[in-house]
Amino acid sequence: MGWKSKGFEANSKSTVTKKWTLLLCIGCFCAGMLFSDRMWNVPEAEDKAIAQAMGAKDERLKLISEGCDPIGKDMKHEPKDILGEVSRTHNAIQTLDKTISNLEMELAATRAVQESIINGSPISGDLKIPEASGKRKYLMVVGINTAFSSRKRRDSVRATWMPQGEERKKLEEEKGIIMRFVIGHSATSGGILDRAIEAEDQKHGDFLRLEHVEGYLELSAKTKSYFATAAALWDADFYVKVDDDVHVNIATLGATLARHRTKPRVYIGCMKSGPVLAQKRVRYHEPEYWKFGEEGNKYFRHATGQLYAISKDLASYISINQHVLHKYANEDVSLGSWFIGLDVEHIDDRSLCCGTADCEWKAQAGNVCVASFDWTCSGICKSVERMRDVHRRCGEDKNALWTAAF
Repeated sequence: MGWKSKGFEANSKSTVTKKWTLLLCIGCFCAGMLFSDRMWNVPEAEDKAIAQAMGAKDERLKLISEGCDPIGKDMKHEPKDILGEVSRTHNAIQTLDKTISNLEMELAATRAVQESIINGSPISGDLKIPEASGKRKYLMVVGINTAFSSRKRRDSVRATWMPQGEERKKLEEEKGIIMRFVIGHSATSGGILDRAIEAEDQKHGDFLRLEHVEGYLELSAKTKSYFATAAALWDADFYVKVDDDVHVNIATLGATLARHRTKPRVYIGCMKSGPVLAQKRVRYHEPEYWKFGEEGNKYFRHATGQLYAISKDLASYISINQHVLHKYANEDVSLGSWFIGLDVEHIDDRSLCCGTADCEWKAQAGNVCVASFDWTCSGICKSVERMRDVHRRCGEDKNALWTAAF
């Protein structure tokens, strides 16, 4: 009985094991078929992707060989577009900066007038509230520094590079260029020297008279008065000071300044840094030499006095602050000192100080000089006798001024 039972149980377990084994085999077979099918499909997909990539590469090579690569074109044009955008942005910033600077100067001038009225102080004749509109805009005002004894120098300038009569009026109306001889009055106002200038002015009408007493040691004060007066009379982009023994090509000067028209606070000239002369009884002696440090030191960079130009906002700055601006013995040093500490762009242009010996070959080479003089004489040596010759050799074409577009 016991043995029979045990045999039955053994047969039952064997049967169950065979069934599960069969099912397990069938399952493994199905799983193997499924796995094999997926393994064979992957290489096919990879082959398709590789084929597509190869086709795209062949098409790209074909486009490049025909010069029609769109990516290459974008890469070529991109630098030009970026440079153009940077240039436009830079110009816009400069224009905005100049506008803001002009508004600040006009606001300062208006406040100065209001303070004078409130305090009951007399208002300077050359300090006026800026007009909002109706005032003619000029390119430049050229002030030719002269003296009572320089009648022949003035005549030599009138006979060469300064237009006269109707041509000078045409120059103002069509080109926006004002030209005047700049002079103050004598120590005895209304004396023979002043009457001689008045008679000369009636004949030519080319003087700007300043509220200033003439004198060689007063050139710094004269320079200050000139810029303040000119800025009050004419609304110009630039104000130029030049000596009456220097040759100037007006069209070339106008073209040179016009290149800097969009820049605010510009100071243009032949920049130099000469020695500070402490010795007395020498030309260009500096009484305040001790302010520049040890003996033998040099001045700060400033434009040489024969010719220089400043932008409108700098002329306005001089006009507003003229009563507190310090005057050194040399007027070009004084002007340079007034701009120290200001955000001013110094432009060193050597075409504003050519020698009379080399201006001729420069003109023949197409590089016409703005101004020419002799360094040894701080102007043209014997300018009355030589101005015509320098004008003939170094002057610009006679039609250059009338065909120029500034």
